[in-house]
Amino acid sequence: MANLRFAISPLWETVASLRATADPGRHAIHLPWIKKALALQKNPALAGHAAALAALAPRDGVVRDFLTPSPRCPLAEIEEELAVLATLPAERVRAGLETVARHTRLSVFERRLADDPERVLPELADAVLAWWQASLKPYWPRIRSVLEADLAHRTRQLGEDGIREVFAHLHPSLRWSGDCLVSADLPARGLDLDGGGITLAPSVFAARCHLLAGRPGTIPCVVYPSRAVATVWERRDTAEDGLARLLGRSRSRLLAHTSSPSTTTGLAQLTGLSLGAVSQHLAVLRDAGLVTSHRYRREVHYTASELGVALLDRA
Repeated sequence: MANLRFAISPLWETVASLRATADPGRHAIHLPWIKKALALQKNPALAGHAAALAALAPRDGVVRDFLTPSPRCPLAEIEEELAVLATLPAERVRAGLETVARHTRLSVFERRLADDPERVLPELADAVLAWWQASLKPYWPRIRSVLEADLAHRTRQLGEDGIREVFAHLHPSLRWSGDCLVSADLPARGLDLDGGGITLAPSVFAARCHLLAGRPGTIPCVVYPSRAVATVWERRDTAEDGLARLLGRSRSRLLAHTSSPSTTTGLAQLTGLSLGAVSQHLAVLRDAGLVTSHRYRREVHYTASELGVALLDRA
């Protein structure tokens, strides 16, 4: 437990989002996004990556977990994770595909990948990046804000109630049994952590828990469905309400978006305001006691205070 950590994985979200388009009925909460994503798949610009993208979204339900290495930290960028993907050891890729082949027939692209991982992995990484840029990047600020809010909730729960309560509320399928964490969603064969710890990663596109066992020398990861996923696609228009008349349209919009922890850059992307304007408005909101701020490494996160939340609820 001393090595427990939380992380966010843009790579996992990208691959999982593509799987969601293959089974919209199971991911009905994301239908507003899925409709746009399905239209993107018909775009000729993505046609060149069709084989690799199809390999990432199998309809057989067998997860190609070697495609999503265990994430390392909450601040990972998609480019960092793709660099790890593109340089995976050939034996790990082949072992992963052998596992898949026991359950289903490999696609043409997967057979190419098994034959020459060093040459085909960069092609796969390019396909993932193309899908990320076209379908997920425009919405990443709002997705990331939901994931960061989940982490903020878990870490606060850790401080107030302890680690056992954190695991007890991660997902209904997860439970303690002796000194083991068990779930019907996780592999029955089990995994001995041997003191190495584990990473927990929330996901807006995960319908259940997933285990990313990781390669030798890396910490395994349990991906679990994030809290408040339904808020990803909701829209809050405060332009005409009493709060906007009190604070001004820009400040009321910013306050609404700080209902979960948000950075200046993320708020600028969500609202269309300049970084300078966002900083000035946040300073006013903070001085008025409506938002609080805390620094994590190079980023400052802003969150609505109790007073700010009360104003939002009243509005």
